[in-house]
Amino acid sequence: MPRASTSDIFTTDWQTRPFWWEDAPPYPAGADVPERIDVAIVGGGYCGLMAALALAQHGIGALVLEADDPGAGASTRNHGHIGGVGKLPAKLERAVGAARAAMIKEDAVRGWDYLRDLIQTQGFDVDYVQRGRFLGAHSQDAYDALVRRAVEQRRDLNLTIRAVPREEQRQEIGSDFYFGGTVTEEAAALHPAKLYRAMRRLAERAGVVVCGQARVDGITRVARGFRVGTVRGSVIADQVVVATNGYTGAVSPALRRGLVPVTAYITATEEMPEALVAECLPTNRTGGDTKRSLYAFRSSPDRRRIVFAARAKWYDGNEREAGAVLHRHLCRVWPQLRGVRLSHTWKGQIAFTFNHVPHMGSQNGLHVVAGCNGSGVTRMSYLGRQIGLKIAGKQNRPCGFDGLPMATMPGYSGRPWFVPILGRCYELLDGLERAGVLGHR
Repeated sequence: MPRASTSDIFTTDWQTRPFWWEDAPPYPAGADVPERIDVAIVGGGYCGLMAALALAQHGIGALVLEADDPGAGASTRNHGHIGGVGKLPAKLERAVGAARAAMIKEDAVRGWDYLRDLIQTQGFDVDYVQRGRFLGAHSQDAYDALVRRAVEQRRDLNLTIRAVPREEQRQEIGSDFYFGGTVTEEAAALHPAKLYRAMRRLAERAGVVVCGQARVDGITRVARGFRVGTVRGSVIADQVVVATNGYTGAVSPALRRGLVPVTAYITATEEMPEALVAECLPTNRTGGDTKRSLYAFRSSPDRRRIVFAARAKWYDGNEREAGAVLHRHLCRVWPQLRGVRLSHTWKGQIAFTFNHVPHMGSQNGLHVVAGCNGSGVTRMSYLGRQIGLKIAGKQNRPCGFDGLPMATMPGYSGRPWFVPILGRCYELLDGLERAGVLGHR
């Protein structure tokens, strides 16, 4: 395959919309904003839909308000990884205490079970495959840390996880970039936009009202609950759920102070020979690594492309510039892809919390769920259902993520001015660790 120049890494029909939209694009929801509803849900992603579905299944009227066409946000812009039980902080017990940590780990497993069972019982056509995940170590110290943590994950989370030393990693990835890694067999992949479409249809069949192009511009307490103002009119709701995650704006200032929104960038290659994709990802697992400035990758469902994510920019930047950076990172892992062009490069907002644990909370009828910390497919789907069940009074037990104090930093208002500075430090530390100058944290 011919080698592409720096100025020729994009196809002639390169697009800034997600590759996933080729099969399942967002579509409008033209329902009118009603005058009154039991529960109004601000944010129409996985979390908002699953909260609404849980409410509707228990006879509670639910309204989903989405600023754009439903599905235009992060729920259809992610890479479709389901990382087993998702990400949890390495020092969780120190952060929240042993008892709460045990509950959180149990809910992490429950969240994985919930999404898998939902897909299977409902017969969702979402290109779901469970082939495991390879997590590559960017340094020898990082590999040693992965092996140690695998022991804890097998014990605490009942994961089927094994070490892959560097001399064996070519069985997992056609690259010498990493220093070995681990494989988690429970991890899976799916088509995120197809998942969103299936969830939306399920919720609407259950009676959920979904309103698109209904950006919320105010939430005010009134005698009968809350007045939720949108650009398409106002609705009075007994209770409100805010499920805006990385797209949380000024209408929720308290929540915004506890979240660090980060722009994530993803690219998809043009169609390649299946043999080349198989050379790069011989086991068809999803992949990621241990860097602070991490990579995540997978093949497309038809095994003709590689979908690759990296921290191309540490701010909300231009997709073309980001695509050029992503292509360089892609070729660091697989030099054999230097001649392959990019067909799609897109971006979306994800949200981190300061303690790296998702937040779920309630106060006098106002409920919030936020902070996917990069595990939004499983985590937000599950926590959406949990907040819905909580409002309906149908939980088997309180959720482990519920009611944790939401940390912030002095003077922080939700504008992450420090992210570009922190990002450059991360890249420097990653490089020093890779070179063996520093040990892995």
